[in-house]
Amino acid sequence: MLSARSFPVGAAFFAAIASVALAVLGQTPLLAVAIFILWCGTLWLATARPPASDLPPAPAPLDEAQMGDLFELSEIPVVVTARDRVTVANAAARALFGAHMLGQDIRVTLRHPQAVALIDSESSEGATISGLVRRRDVWRINRKLLPGRVAVYELVNKTSEADISRAHTDFVANASHELRTPLASIMGYVETLQDGSGALDTETANRFLSTIQREARRLQTLVGDLMSLSRIEAEKHDVPGETIDLSVLVERAARDAAGTANSDRIALAVQPGIAVQGDGQQIEQMVRNLVDNALKYGGQAEPVRVRLESGDGDRAKLTVTDTGEGIAPEHLPHLTRRFYRTDPGRSRASGGTGLGLAIVKHIVERHRGKLDIASELGKGTAVTVKIPRAGAS
Repeated sequence: MLSARSFPVGAAFFAAIASVALAVLGQTPLLAVAIFILWCGTLWLATARPPASDLPPAPAPLDEAQMGDLFELSEIPVVVTARDRVTVANAAARALFGAHMLGQDIRVTLRHPQAVALIDSESSEGATISGLVRRRDVWRINRKLLPGRVAVYELVNKTSEADISRAHTDFVANASHELRTPLASIMGYVETLQDGSGALDTETANRFLSTIQREARRLQTLVGDLMSLSRIEAEKHDVPGETIDLSVLVERAARDAAGTANSDRIALAVQPGIAVQGDGQQIEQMVRNLVDNALKYGGQAEPVRVRLESGDGDRAKLTVTDTGEGIAPEHLPHLTRRFYRTDPGRSRASGGTGLGLAIVKHIVERHRGKLDIASELGKGTAVTVKIPRAGAS
C-alpha cells in the first residue's frame, strides 16, 4: 500500500470549487464529479511516497576499523581523532610520526605551536606550517570537524613546492647578478670613452674597447648557457630516440673544445662502435663542457684524459680526468648547482658562467644516465658519465 504524506486539503478545496463552477456553467453534474475525483486522485498520487521496502537502507556510520581501512592506502597522511585522541592513523601517518601515535593526544604527536593552535580552535579551516617534522619542511594541515568531537586531519607535504619556489627565487637573483656585472663594466667603459672628449690616447682607448668586447662575449656566453639550460629542462621528460655513434661524437667534441691552442693537451682513449639513444646536440654540449672545465681548471701543462668505454652492464662510460689542484670535499655536493663556484674570481677570469656542470647534470638526467664527480686536492678531478647504450632497457 501507498502511505501518503498529509493530504493537500487546500488544493482539494480549490478542485471542488472548480467542479461546482463547471456544473454552474452547464456541464453535467456527473462530469463535474468525475473531474473532481480525478483531480484529487492525481494530487494524492503526487504526494505519495514509495513503500519503505523500496527505499535504500540508510548507511550505518563507519566504525574505527572501517575508517582505518578507508584511509590506509592513501599516500597522504590521514589521522582521525575522537576527543583529540588519535583513533585512526593510516600507513603514511604512522611512517611519519610512528605507530605509537595511536591512542595519544594529537597535540603530543604534532608538537608544534601552530598545529596545537589549530587543534584548540573550533574552525574547520587548515593551516600551513613550517618545521612540522623537520626544520625546513612545509606541511598543509586540513581539518574537518564531525559530530561527537570527531575530527579528520589530512597532512599534505608542500616541501617540494616550497623548495622549487625558493630555487626559482635564488635562480632569478643569481642570474640578475651575473648579468648585471658585465653590463656594469660595459656601461662604465663606454661612458668613460664618451666623456673622454678626445683626451684618451689610442692605446688606452683600445684597452677599454678590448675590455668591453671581453665583457660582451661573457654576457653572450651567459645568455647562451641560460637558454640552453632552459631548453634542456623543458625537454627533460622527453626521452630522446635518436641512435648516435657516441665514439665518433666524443672524439669530435673533445677536439673541438680543445681547439688548436690546446690540441696537444687532449689524450683520447675512445673505444669504437659505442652507440647510445640520445640527443646528439646535447651530448656534444655535455662533452664540450666537461673538456672545457678540465682544460680551464686542470694543470696548464698537464694533459686532459678523455676515455670512452663499455661500462658495467648496458651502459657507456665516459670519463674526463684532469691533474689540476682538485676540489675540496665540502664543495663536491654543490658543483652541479647553478652559478656555484669554488673560486668565483678565477672562474669569472677564465670566462666561466657557473652553469657548465648544471647543464651537464640535466643532460645526463634526460638521458637516464648517472653523473659522478671524484676529486682529491693536489691530484685532480675525474668526472664520470654513464649513459645507457642503444637497445638497453
